[in-house]
Amino acid sequence: GDCFPCPQEGCPMMGHYADRFPDKLKRVNQKYFLNTAADPPFATWRQKVFLKLSGVKKMRGDINLVFHDTEGNTKEYEIASGVLSQDEVYTKYLDVEINPRNTTKIEFLWNKAIFTLLWARLGAETVNIIHGEDGRR
Repeated sequence: GDCFPCPQEGCPMMGHYADRFPDKLKRVNQKYFLNTAADPPFATWRQKVFLKLSGVKKMRGDINLVFHDTEGNTKEYEIASGVLSQDEVYTKYLDVEINPRNTTKIEFLWNKAIFTLLWARLGAETVNIIHGEDGRR
């Protein structure tokens, strides 16, 4: 998350377009890290998620977001797990396998722990997602 979002000149690229970032090539002994997806085409898009809950004060469970794209593909990502509190803002960096430009819907899923009261409800008061590519929300 230290390089998030991408600098004003854009995200560095590897391969054919690497020469678009000449200032970065002047540095010596620089380490580079690359996050890839498990499936072809192996691309991921870094996104930062801020999530504020509403509902019961505290409870156990987990929260996931499901990203949907224009071709019907979905990918699910865990945002938080354990004791959840409506007083906290949960922040997480995700390397999403669905291009933000093709995202049609983001679904909020809450799974409560087995011993949670039946009437207990939890929801998302706010969900903000910042795209690493250009800082868009």
